[in-house]
Amino acid sequence: MNSIDQQSPENHKKDLQGKEAVEKIRSLIDKAGSCFFVTQANFNASHRSRPMAVQKTDEAGHVWFLSAKDSVKNMELAQDKTVTLYFQGSSYSDFLELNGHAIVSADRAKIEELWDPTVKAWFTEGIDDPRISVIEFIPDTGYYWDNKHGNAVAGIKVLISAISGKTMDDSIEGNLIV
Repeated sequence: MNSIDQQSPENHKKDLQGKEAVEKIRSLIDKAGSCFFVTQANFNASHRSRPMAVQKTDEAGHVWFLSAKDSVKNMELAQDKTVTLYFQGSSYSDFLELNGHAIVSADRAKIEELWDPTVKAWFTEGIDDPRISVIEFIPDTGYYWDNKHGNAVAGIKVLISAISGKTMDDSIEGNLIV
């Protein structure tokens, strides 16, 4: 049982900055694919949290979305650009919170780069739909909670913990500064 040892709490914390933080962000977003996009402004008593599909996460860790120009979300962003994104990639790991701000544009080249036929469900006129806008989310800080050895090992540890009654935590977590 040497490969599945109990870890001391001090081994569970690993803060990441710069390139390491961006790599962790990209990795966790790739696993999740979508997030809860939470705005801070409250436009006409709107609900400020909604699911959003990520179109791209770039080398700088910026997260890109397509959105309707006339959406409540875009109206909220016009009032306050502060945004928090919440991701969950699996049951045992791959949790990510990102805090930052959003920039909304109508950049045609970026719309064409980000376009995916599945978003036609929201933009019925296709890639030329005049309602399409681009949201670029720029993270400042974040927090992640993951596991050290992958989901298979984490699942085994949960099973062994349930049977043995011993804690076999495989988690690792930390702050992210982009």
